[in-house]
Amino acid sequence: MPELSRRRRLLVLAICCASIVVVVMDVSIVNVALPAIRRDLRASESGLQWTVDAYTLVLASFLVLAGSTADRVGRRRVFQVGLAAFGLGSTLCALAPGIGWLIAARMAQAVGGTMLNPVAMAIIATTFPDPVERGRAIGVFGSMSGLSLALGPILGGALVDGFGWRSVFWVNVPIVAAAIVGTALFVPESRAARARRPDPVGQILVILVLGSVVYAIIESKGLGWSSPVIVGLLAVAALGLMGILGYEPRRADPLLELRLFRSVPFSGAIMTALFALCGFSAFLFVSTQYLQDVRGMSALTAGLCMLPVGLPVMMLSPRAGRLAAARGPALPLLVSGAALALGGAASLWIGASTPLPWVLATFLPFGVFLGTVNPPITNTAVSGMPRSMAGVAASLASTGRQTGTTLGVAIAGTIVGPALARGGAASMGAEHGVWWLVLGLGAGVGVLALFSTGRRAMATAARAAALFEKTDRESGHETEHGTARRTTSPRR
Repeated sequence: MPELSRRRRLLVLAICCASIVVVVMDVSIVNVALPAIRRDLRASESGLQWTVDAYTLVLASFLVLAGSTADRVGRRRVFQVGLAAFGLGSTLCALAPGIGWLIAARMAQAVGGTMLNPVAMAIIATTFPDPVERGRAIGVFGSMSGLSLALGPILGGALVDGFGWRSVFWVNVPIVAAAIVGTALFVPESRAARARRPDPVGQILVILVLGSVVYAIIESKGLGWSSPVIVGLLAVAALGLMGILGYEPRRADPLLELRLFRSVPFSGAIMTALFALCGFSAFLFVSTQYLQDVRGMSALTAGLCMLPVGLPVMMLSPRAGRLAAARGPALPLLVSGAALALGGAASLWIGASTPLPWVLATFLPFGVFLGTVNPPITNTAVSGMPRSMAGVAASLASTGRQTGTTLGVAIAGTIVGPALARGGAASMGAEHGVWWLVLGLGAGVGVLALFSTGRRAMATAARAAALFEKTDRESGHETEHGTARRTTSPRR
């Protein structure tokens, strides 16, 4: 692909950022609309959990497929299809007559979303050939992810109070339409140098593992952990995981490129993404319902209470992105882990009648956390890998985020779901379990930062990148001589 002018590169970055805004914001913007959805559609607590988790579960399940497909058939083409599908899914969500229809529409919306986040990352990685400029662009892209997640409840509160909960889906349509036009005009087509073949078995195994775990967590409060259904689902998840570990390394082009995990920084980035978004989504799911159901706030007031989260994100994300690109991810990740743990610890003191200034003060560390965690995750996952693996690496990083988001909502809803219906002291007592979980996840982010950013860890990243470059060279040599590659083959 010929090098683009600086103006066009920035336009491509802006279009990619617009796509991640709608995809990521739709994770958090819906949270503040949940009480209104419950009243209007007479939804149960598990129905509300599925309204969030149906979206994030589909994202987590198909992100890797979307990234590898885009690498093979063309990133701009897949990106455009994703935008159109996301816009259609948003329209169906806005028109949903019942909670079941809404959950199904959220899944359709997420199918489009899977084609946006990782594909946009791969487009950015190929649009900015200079490593320093690429690092800055990735930092901006990662910052938009955190900013969208933080500002979603604020925008959602204004929309729900002003126009009803359906407006949180209608707002996506004009943004998507503008992005489709911009993509056609300014985004060049690109593909990976070596096309990766489809892996339907791997895709089925991923869906089985994630779907079984999330369904078991959400429904456990109703059926009980000893229920044959729950035990069976966990057994299916365990067998699916064993299948992934046994089958995927034997594929020439696996859906889950497990060799990427030989890089300690990459593995640390995936686990950090899972821990971080699990903690933040649990906070968001519980806090937005606490503000409205326990304290009796309107959706707009509850959304405005999230300003202590959004403002630090706006101030810190660009700086964290530049710092991660220039000096490495260690410091931003340590700050984010400490802030998440602090937010969880401070939230243990929140009660039904806690003064609002104290409540808002406890939200502030979550803003510091979100403002510093996304750019180093994104930068670490992609920057050390060759361009041929950009789509897969970005997809796995996004999968870690979405899996964490899904698990956070599922676990938090399971802990506080029955108590939220009773409100008051019962709800506050149940929420303590969530805050202890958040505290532990924050500590985990800090430990991963120390473990995955040292000199020895970086050496494993260089070895992993060299391995893929060698594979690409060998593949190119085979192609030149007309040698057909096997669909499956054991790899060293």
